[in-house]
Amino acid sequence: MGIINEFKAFIARGNVFDLAVGVIIGGAFATITKSLTDDLIMPVVGFLFGGADFSGYFLRLGDIPAGFKGNPASYADLKGAGVAMLGWGEFLTVLVNFIILAFIIFLMVKLVNRILVKQEEEAAPTPEEVTLLREIRDSLKK
Repeated sequence: MGIINEFKAFIARGNVFDLAVGVIIGGAFATITKSLTDDLIMPVVGFLFGGADFSGYFLRLGDIPAGFKGNPASYADLKGAGVAMLGWGEFLTVLVNFIILAFIIFLMVKLVNRILVKQEEEAAPTPEEVTLLREIRDSLKK
């Protein structure tokens, strides 16, 4: 019974709940970022480089298996058939996705840090208040 109580105490800690909330929000945020990348940014990049679907760029390394029924120009079909490929377009899409997500998180952390510093500055007494408090202390001592 003691281990169950220890587990309850562990789960009840605020940092565990904060971590769980962070993971859930992070997952939702990653979905938004993926849509931003896949649906808005990468089509523009693909258009600039001559194709509408940038994630479909690949270099086929292996042979197409006998009896292959898919499209030999389709990354998804070839990948499903187990053909060895370098999916550099898909990798580039994931990399851009990561950079966008990292930049947005950087901006969020920067904003939170700025807010926290401002709150600390507001909470700290001003030099005039410190002087006044010292005078009150000295008066009370007398």
